[in-house]
Amino acid sequence: MKAPLDRRTFIAAAAAASLPLPALAAPTLGPSRPARRAFVSPAIEHAIERVRRLLGDAGTAGKLGAMFANCFPNTLDTTVDYDESGPDTFVITGDIPAMWLRDSTAQLWPYLRFVGEDARLGRLIAGAIRRQTRCVLIDPYANAFNKELVPSANWSKDETEMRLGVHERKWELDSPCAAIRLTFGYWRATGDARPFDEAWRRASKLIVATMRTQQRKTGRGPYHFQRHTDWSPDAVPGHGWGNPIRPVGLIVSMFRPSDDATIFPFLVPSNMLAIVSLRQLAYMHDSLFADAAFAADCRALAAEVEAALRAYALVRHPRRGLVWAYEVDGYGGALVMDDANAPNLLSLPYFGCCAAGDPIYRRTRALVLSGDNPWFQRGRAGEGLGSPHTSEGRIWPIGIIMRALTSRDEAEILHCLRMLAATDAGTLFMHEGFDKDDPSKFSRPWFAWANSLFGELVLKLADERPALLRRL
Repeated sequence: MKAPLDRRTFIAAAAAASLPLPALAAPTLGPSRPARRAFVSPAIEHAIERVRRLLGDAGTAGKLGAMFANCFPNTLDTTVDYDESGPDTFVITGDIPAMWLRDSTAQLWPYLRFVGEDARLGRLIAGAIRRQTRCVLIDPYANAFNKELVPSANWSKDETEMRLGVHERKWELDSPCAAIRLTFGYWRATGDARPFDEAWRRASKLIVATMRTQQRKTGRGPYHFQRHTDWSPDAVPGHGWGNPIRPVGLIVSMFRPSDDATIFPFLVPSNMLAIVSLRQLAYMHDSLFADAAFAADCRALAAEVEAALRAYALVRHPRRGLVWAYEVDGYGGALVMDDANAPNLLSLPYFGCCAAGDPIYRRTRALVLSGDNPWFQRGRAGEGLGSPHTSEGRIWPIGIIMRALTSRDEAEILHCLRMLAATDAGTLFMHEGFDKDDPSKFSRPWFAWANSLFGELVLKLADERPALLRRL
């Protein structure tokens, strides 16, 4: 696979808007896919044809069909480096030539439903599981990895224990949870236990041990992170250990899914996802290995985190009532907001953390999608969640997509679809973020996570609400 352009410096940020963008093809409603593709799946190609027939060629529906044809296969077309002999699959994010545990899981997730039709696609995902296992064993605290065991460019600016093969060492609780999610999803879809070998069992236990360490009941633990930078979201307070926390049973996450440092180190949506992940691990180790002791340890940690969330992460908002905070510290400190990057509060039902109709979630969702959330942006081009990662005034398509995926209101879903169709800047792809008043100003023209999530949304609606798509 041709090496992608290294644009890692996009993280320096507000600057992202001024980065020169590669030349884009003229807008067209035909596919803008590369002639030479990294991986081709007949099952995915058939799904594209089916959805395009449903949506037709006219109007907003036709444009969404063309966007789906480009976005849904984008991970397979452009980001996978697959070695069938392993199998071993390295998945880059798009314009950053490294593999994030979170992104790679999200990029591959919508393809799981097709592995029964395409055995080779199943082997590709099994290869990604094996690669993620290797990554966790290299360093359970790292969020992103290089393909080879080489030093990272970040070594010169990051004060932390960098290891060969690590691209970036930001402790994000959602990263190991993402690896668990992919393994559980693959196992449920295939029944294939071959990827779950001794290395995978060791990685599972290392993840749980790391979570327990980051409860910080007996001290700060070994992890700290400082970066020499003038971009404040990359800077961890407290000399790299984070702001103070009271050890109440929650798990510290030094960074958010946006790769930005947390303010209060107990990141609530990531702790909620950890509960789901721990229970999935318990079920797998019980079923596959009859490892009752480790399964019990997973369930005990999940129960402890769940109780601590109820005790410390619920806050009473003056307008919305009892809602989930985004971050807390165990002392009573709480940050009330939401960020577009998932897992976030908006995405809780998507990840199985609660039901879509749960009353606390409904109140939290209403807050998140309003001016009560400082990172909810509204402008001439649309409305949606933004992120401190790209500063104020940017709407992230991932946030719009997740709003639709978690909505039970058809009018709201249609509103989201129309915004997505109107804000692609004529590229027929998703981006990281676009200016709330001018979608032609956007960051990251090659962002495979957003493309996969968009494809997942359209496919879900084509299966469950085809009549709604015909109303576009």
